[in-house]
Amino acid sequence: MSNKTVTVNGRDYSWPKEPLVVICCDGSEPAYMDVAREAGLMPNLDKMLAKGESHLAKSVIPSFTNPNNLSIVTGRPPAVHGICGNYLIDPDTGKEVMMNDPKFLRVPTIFASFQQAGAKVAVLTAKDKLRLLLGKGLKFGDGTAVSFSSEKADQCTMADHGLEDVCEMVGMGVPEVYSAELSEFVFAAGVKLMASMRPDLMYLSTTDYVQHKYGPGSDGANAFYIMMDKYLGELDAAGAAVVLTADHGMKDKHLADGEPDVLYLQDVFDDWLGKGAAKVILPITDPYVVHHGALGSFATVYLPKDADTDALVERIKGLEGIDACYNKADGCRIFELPEDRTGDMFVVSGGRSHTKVVGTSASEHDLSGLNEPLRSHGGLSEQVVPMITNRRCIDMPADLRNFDSFLVGCNHLAQLAEAAE
Repeated sequence: MSNKTVTVNGRDYSWPKEPLVVICCDGSEPAYMDVAREAGLMPNLDKMLAKGESHLAKSVIPSFTNPNNLSIVTGRPPAVHGICGNYLIDPDTGKEVMMNDPKFLRVPTIFASFQQAGAKVAVLTAKDKLRLLLGKGLKFGDGTAVSFSSEKADQCTMADHGLEDVCEMVGMGVPEVYSAELSEFVFAAGVKLMASMRPDLMYLSTTDYVQHKYGPGSDGANAFYIMMDKYLGELDAAGAAVVLTADHGMKDKHLADGEPDVLYLQDVFDDWLGKGAAKVILPITDPYVVHHGALGSFATVYLPKDADTDALVERIKGLEGIDACYNKADGCRIFELPEDRTGDMFVVSGGRSHTKVVGTSASEHDLSGLNEPLRSHGGLSEQVVPMITNRRCIDMPADLRNFDSFLVGCNHLAQLAEAAE
């Protein structure tokens, strides 16, 4: 099937000539691997790069997990696939809900389309919040699709995940949610499935627990990238083409004394417009907020009908630490977001030192779980991510985005035999 092409959401993907593994290393600011490599801690990545390439790409904004993972696996921005955050006000009900139900995904994934065309696919993620979205449209039970999370690996069934006894296969128990092992399970499972199933397409999506806690070059971060390097070497040795990217970067979001650098935006609007007149939504919000306190660098605001949106945009721009503020039309155009799932205003924070995050009201954020100075994401300063391949690249797309990862893997990698000629 090497000459076959699969069209997904308006883009043509060539059938991979060798197993293709796309890795989304959650929160992997480019500096993490740069510093680890300089310290000699990632020899397998060095070997991969000796025959491959390293590029920088841009994530989608908001630079959060769900919008970017779904962009990567559909090859399109949120305006097309519909997932614009982890959390939103559902326009159908008016209620605040998690955006992890597959009903919110508006287009097919690359995996579902390839499986329908006859491919074998494996989709592995750390947290179960993503599994249903990433696996939407897959058919299980015939050996052509596997999809599961580390978080609930002990609950896998043939009917719902495409395999069972996952922990026995991997040789690990179910890890704690707040641990580096949750990501390690993904890598270990990927290596096992590469040997047993040898899928045509594999997606490995980790969690950013480590990156929220530890900066580049720290002992905690280096231990994670040493671990990851081991599995990169095993995937490379198995003959897989590998494309490694991230959903977003990560930056320090604290003051010199270690306290979070927060602008509580709901409190600002309550002061300006009256309590509860506006509603601030933080798309970073999900069931796992212990390591970031639901504080990130992007917010969307629902305003009262009689509000002067443009005047409020200018007032927000004047606040310290604000990088950008847009009305709905401008923000959706610039960030490629779906207008029907956003508020009336977008606020992006960061500031000169990139440390500013936005919250709702000070009383609504439980920061007791922050046992390290806050590190978070969501804004423009966390948009640059790595894109690393273990094959030479041919005619790479201009203005590279992280959601070009499967396109690069299918259409723009030289095979090893070709590269040697």
